[in-house]
Amino acid sequence: MAMLKRVLLVEPDQAAAGPLYEAMRSVAEVHLHAQFETARTHLLTMPFDFVITNLRLKAFNGLHLVHLAAAAELPARAIVYTSEYDPALAKEIQRAGAFYETKDALMHAIAVYLQSALPSQDRRNPCVRDRRNDVRSGRRCWDPANLQPSPAA
Repeated sequence: MAMLKRVLLVEPDQAAAGPLYEAMRSVAEVHLHAQFETARTHLLTMPFDFVITNLRLKAFNGLHLVHLAAAAELPARAIVYTSEYDPALAKEIQRAGAFYETKDALMHAIAVYLQSALPSQDRRNPCVRDRRNDVRSGRRCWDPANLQPSPAA
C-alpha cells in the first residue's frame, strides 16, 4: 500500500479551508493551518511532500512559505492559489518555483497534483489562462472516422 502524501495546507478562511481539506484528505495526510506563523513553524519541524497555500495570508504572503522551504532545501512541492486569476501573480509564483492555480481550479485538480508525478516547474504560460479555450483549427486524422454514425447492430 502506498504511503499518503503529507500536505501542509494554509488557508486563513475557515469556510474555504473545509472544502479543500475534504478534497484531499482521502489521498493525503493534511495538516491544516489558518495562520502563517503556525504554518511556518510546522513547515520547519516536519517534512512535507506539498505546501498548498493561499497567496493572501492576512498580513503575510503565501510565497514566504515557498521561499522559506526553498531556502531550507526542503523537498516539498508548492502550490499557491488565489481567488481570482491574475497573470502577473501567476508569473511571480512560477518564478518562486511553485505551481499556480485559482481556488476553483484547485478544487478540481488537487487529486491529480497529489497523485501524479509533477514536472520540475510549472511550465504553463500565465498569460493564457486555459488552452482548452483556444480556437484550434483542423481535425486529427482519426476524428472523421469517429464522427461517422456507427452501423445499427
